[in-house]
Amino acid sequence: MAKKPESKSKAKAKSAKQPARIGIIGGSGLYSMPGLERAREVRVRTPFGNPSDALVVGRLDGREVAFLARHGRGHRILPSEINYRANIYALKVLGVERIVSVSAVGSLKEELAPLEFVIPDQFFDRTRNRVATFFGNGIVAHTTFDKPTCADLSTTLAEACQRAGVKVHRGGTYVCMEGPLFSTLAESLFYRRMNFDIIGMTNLTEAKLAREAEICYASVSMVTDYDCWHPGHDSVTSDQVVANVTKNAENVQKVVREATGKISLDRTCHCGSALSTAIVTERSKIPAATRRNLAPIVGKYIG
Repeated sequence: MAKKPESKSKAKAKSAKQPARIGIIGGSGLYSMPGLERAREVRVRTPFGNPSDALVVGRLDGREVAFLARHGRGHRILPSEINYRANIYALKVLGVERIVSVSAVGSLKEELAPLEFVIPDQFFDRTRNRVATFFGNGIVAHTTFDKPTCADLSTTLAEACQRAGVKVHRGGTYVCMEGPLFSTLAESLFYRRMNFDIIGMTNLTEAKLAREAEICYASVSMVTDYDCWHPGHDSVTSDQVVANVTKNAENVQKVVREATGKISLDRTCHCGSALSTAIVTERSKIPAATRRNLAPIVGKYIG
């Protein structure tokens, strides 16, 4: 007997359950993802509160992706106010295995010019009072973080920049400051003496949580300015940054579209097993509420 065709509602429900294995976090200038087909908003409730905004799930270059505006649509959330745990948790729940993070940064080196992109591979923490772990409340884990970004995903993004005709620099250290104020001149000159490359306010916290969630993480950092060290300008203004963010936005959309179809869905990196030896708490001592709350993160390890 011939199989009855699925009803429209059933087919739609089936499509909605397909995991979005690629996550895109949009920063300053990227508050939506043009070209997303069959886009739908998804609101995910997490034990840590609400994500920055509704996630937008759809297809990009034949791949199911989930897009999240880091600062919320309309840019209404400060870097220090972002609920990083809720953001990464929500992406994990939707099935995301790789996060492409897009953000605006200042340059600490002459050769990293405004409107060029950097794919950093290291971070230096200058934040204060941010919660940057899923653990606690009766469960302890220590995850390796010597290489904080995924080399495979970073390579894919660098190659996408080249195909999109955007000048890109592979590697470098991203200093993550608290903000929202920009650096003092003394701080900026200190970072240069330390041979750091770029400065921003968000990526390190995301990278830490992505590692704990066993999600590959890589950043496309868009240079907007030279920070305040550069003799060509003695201060950084929001007007300067916003003007260059707008110019960068079109290029980064091209890069993300170029990268999406080329991201391998078979992971050969170690990001997907980051917690395999990290949890040190005796399993029988983990509180039931903590087990429930962290089930998407650690369920396969603690039962």
